[in-house]
Amino acid sequence: MYTKILVPMALDHGVSTHTLEIANALLAPDGAVIALHVHEAPQGSVSAYLDEEVVAAGFEKARADLSAKLAHHPQVTPVIIKGHSARSIIDYANANDADCIVIGSHKPGLSDYFLGSTASRVVRHAGCAVHVHRAS
Repeated sequence: MYTKILVPMALDHGVSTHTLEIANALLAPDGAVIALHVHEAPQGSVSAYLDEEVVAAGFEKARADLSAKLAHHPQVTPVIIKGHSARSIIDYANANDADCIVIGSHKPGLSDYFLGSTASRVVRHAGCAVHVHRAS
């Protein structure tokens, strides 16, 4: 049983219901579940064409989407941060003493073996236990 479980949530994937169920099954009676969404701001030359209001609106939409996904999970603490997905998940888990990360993963393609998906990077670099749920 784990006392602090981090559940990274991609807002455009449907696996979060499963990962939250897994986190609740692994949770100690006095434990806490944190749902983390990492908002990646537009990179490179794309950011030059977007004004600050558009970027801020995108962040606020992500915050609203995260709240909507957690509407039926009042015991879960929602957190949204800005950054690169894998690195931010690992850094957040370390800084907040998470003892387990429950992360969803898609079926890897050939490019994932060379570049690495978010889940595989978290598995390789996390300082705590990681449970990966592979969507069927």
